[in-house]
Amino acid sequence: MPLTICTWNINSVRLRAGLVERLLREEAPDILCLQECKSPVDKIPSFAEAGYGHVVARGQKGYNGVAILSKRPLEEAGAFDHVDLGHARHVAARTEDGVTIHNYYVPAGGDKPDREINDKFGQKLDYVSAMRDAFRADPPRRAILVGDLNIAPREDDVWSHKQMLRVVSHTPVEVAHLGEAQEAGGWVDVTRADIPEGKLYSWWSYRSPDWNAADKGRRLDHVWASPDIAGAAHSSRVRREARGWEQPSDHAPVFATFDI
Repeated sequence: MPLTICTWNINSVRLRAGLVERLLREEAPDILCLQECKSPVDKIPSFAEAGYGHVVARGQKGYNGVAILSKRPLEEAGAFDHVDLGHARHVAARTEDGVTIHNYYVPAGGDKPDREINDKFGQKLDYVSAMRDAFRADPPRRAILVGDLNIAPREDDVWSHKQMLRVVSHTPVEVAHLGEAQEAGGWVDVTRADIPEGKLYSWWSYRSPDWNAADKGRRLDHVWASPDIAGAAHSSRVRREARGWEQPSDHAPVFATFDI
């Protein structure tokens, strides 16, 4: 049975509940994974009337927060608190047919790509290293990992590779850390397996007066799959126009479908 999954950094689920409802109405994915919900779990709006009555989430007031909304029954499959940050940055759920969904919100890393002067950058690198170690200790099986990983790994995942090399999210050290985490789990970048060539973005800064015309984007939002089901993935896409909805998130939804 096909499983369509969408990942979206919503940048406040309560503020943008209407946008979530619009996406669910227009796209109707089987599973929607949200990041940066900025809400305690008990304050996350219900989307049951839209058909998404199954929810697994971790939340905190005003910051972070991850939620998995599903049409299909889910069971909670745990949550990592990598490097003991006490942040709601990961939650996992398992479908009835045994597919585990990991929803991640990796720390952004601050403004300066130097852990000696920027603790947040060091925190980000340590977090991704902890992901790597977790995947090595327990290699994923029948698993899908999605989320805002806050790293654009490829040259064509940013608007200008040369100009972004010293900008947090595309520095060589971040790309190397993410590559190690991906390799440790044998994860396949489903989006790029489907769309192997060309510029592709999922985030555009609020600072740009015309984000669409400037098009200085980055692909920060990812869909990965474990090797045993990666071949079942297809139909990857970014719904770019959602970045232009009224009072939007600075991220656009990313989709993939799995025939499993």
